[in-house]
Amino acid sequence: MSAETTAAASAVEDLYKAFGVLADAKDKAGEHEKEFRSFLSAAKGSAGEKRLASQFICRFFKYFPSAQDDAIQALFELCEDPDASIRKQAVKDIPALCRGCPEKVSRFADALSMLLGTDDAQEVSSIHAALYSLFSINMKGVMEGIFTRLLQAGEEEDEVMALIRERLLKFLVTKVKQYGELDKDVEDYIMQQSKKLLEDVTKDEFIAVMELLRSLKTMATVQSRQQLVEMVIDQAALDEPFEASDPDCVDRLLHCIKSATPMFSKNVHSKQFLGYMCDHVLPVLKEVVSPDEETNIQLEVLKTFAEISEFTGDMDKLDTRLNTVFTALLEHMPPPPTEGSVEAASAEDPKLNFSQVECLMFAFHQMGRKLPGFLSEEVNAERLKDFRVRLQYMALSSQICTKRLKEALQGKSGDLLRTDENKKRVVALKLFTNITVLVKDLMHNPPAYKAAVTLSWRPTRPEPKATEANENAPSAGTKRNITPITYESSDGKKGSNPKQARSLYQPPSGKFSEKAGSYNTNYNNGNSYGSYNNGNSNNNNRGYRGGWRGRGGFRGRGRGGPRGGGQSTGFYQNKLS
Repeated sequence: MSAETTAAASAVEDLYKAFGVLADAKDKAGEHEKEFRSFLSAAKGSAGEKRLASQFICRFFKYFPSAQDDAIQALFELCEDPDASIRKQAVKDIPALCRGCPEKVSRFADALSMLLGTDDAQEVSSIHAALYSLFSINMKGVMEGIFTRLLQAGEEEDEVMALIRERLLKFLVTKVKQYGELDKDVEDYIMQQSKKLLEDVTKDEFIAVMELLRSLKTMATVQSRQQLVEMVIDQAALDEPFEASDPDCVDRLLHCIKSATPMFSKNVHSKQFLGYMCDHVLPVLKEVVSPDEETNIQLEVLKTFAEISEFTGDMDKLDTRLNTVFTALLEHMPPPPTEGSVEAASAEDPKLNFSQVECLMFAFHQMGRKLPGFLSEEVNAERLKDFRVRLQYMALSSQICTKRLKEALQGKSGDLLRTDENKKRVVALKLFTNITVLVKDLMHNPPAYKAAVTLSWRPTRPEPKATEANENAPSAGTKRNITPITYESSDGKKGSNPKQARSLYQPPSGKFSEKAGSYNTNYNNGNSYGSYNNGNSNNNNRGYRGGWRGRGGFRGRGRGGPRGGGQSTGFYQNKLS
């Protein structure tokens, strides 16, 4: 045995002797500071000494207030030791120290957070486990330590600090949900610090922070939800011009609205977002540039618009904004072909974008109930007359598609309904059903705004049984309890027989639209239905991927490395009040 090995063994034996002295002293261990300081010296010794030093320092730390600063420094050095096994040992021992001294949790949480820049996956896992163990000791202290590191990491633009920030946010989102209910003061602290954090975040960080905040119990209160919506409004920069040709600007607006949408209710309104979209987005919808090639951005914008139209509250300039929506709706609802050109219209499919129509008609229906005179007042008689003709044509076209979809789905159940093609058909059936319901409401005299529908892409109540599709069909000899939709020609005369009027419109031979809202009669050619599948059959989250296209940050933080970055332009850089 070499002299070096002998010395190391002797040092380890001395450590065990010192441990015995302190253990035997129990509550009077503080009287033996010499033995405790021998542990601090051992933190600079051999690998065996370091592992024992970590355990023993944490075991007796609370008995030596005067030596605690030196002990903490020794532990920090062990946490950064070149030997991974020693680092893991020190990290593992820290929660034991904090159980005896909960007031130290904040300091150690900050230190543990800093260690998350490691490339060792097992080490990251052990750090997460140690941080989570601290939750039950002093939750407020853990949050103080983590947010201290998060905010500091945001000030230092390098890959390691960016990685630390990313891992900390993921840890918070996952573990706060897993932990359960938090004390009110802890939730208030998270809200306060998150507001600071949102002053400068990337897109992914923004999404993570919003997910964290939405998971808090305090979000059950109207006041907290309103506060969160206001934080998102600031991020969306609604006081700035909308740049339709800038994919970053488009992406930012859509992500902000989606983050706020779960907060909207009859008491927390979406009117600021809805008003902004009416004033700045809908008028230039055709010019909006997609953040990626796979997204049907016009449809994406309209779907987002429809989703927030339910909770507008009392909106300013309602007449003007409702007219904007109405104008956009008419652009997707052409008048029917004249009687003399029916054959030509059948040969060349009408371009009816049903998905866009569903979005705009739903939004118009929601907003119109707050201003029913927009259609029903005498001064608007011509507007209503023209609208009804378009509604009738839309309804007849929708009924044709509905019939074909039901025929395609007839007799299918179980696994057959779960194929991609049939899933598209089911969603399409919801879409056409929604349009039919809304048309019937608007065809009332005066137009009504009472029907309630669930947007076709949203999850619904328990799925109806396969036979339910035909349950509402009238049996033989039974009158249908609905008002038939009749066709009114362009000269204002109604046809004497609804069936004759409907016969004017032969089912198109191809599809009703080329992209969003298309209806394909050839179910076996492998083509997508467009809007039935939101333009992307592989994306359930409506199509947003990737980073901020070189801008770096959600508020202008330019980062390189794994975040993909480019330099900050400062365009998003605002301060929260």
